Amino acid sequence: QVQLVDSGGGLVQAGGFLRLSCAASGRTFSFSSYTMGWFRQAPGKEREFVARITWIGDTTYADSVKGRFTISRDNAKSTLYLQMNSLKPEDTAVYYCNAQRSRYDYWGQGTQVTVSS
Repeated sequence: QVQLVDSGGGLVQAGGFLRLSCAASGRTFSFSSYTMGWFRQAPGKEREFVARITWIGDTTYADSVKGRFTISRDNAKSTLYLQMNSLKPEDTAVYYCNAQRSRYDYWGQGTQVTVSS
């Protein structure tokens, strides 16, 4: 069974920073072969894409976070990261880690990020 555990959220002032982590585990889960991503969902809104990193390290970002957020992965630790700088109140949401490969799609439980103005 695959488990993704999101952590690192919290309350921060606008302009501040946070680093999210997603620790992956599972007896047959090959972390390095998955495309990993971050999504977020604000109250009353649909879940939206934030960033992704492929198994070879190619990255993609939503326009709203480009230049402020950096996604990275440590395959040796089976951990995904999201460095979030210059945070804005509109970044407030629950952030979810995602692992995707072929028909396999797994989600973390989410971590709350709140940015005060």
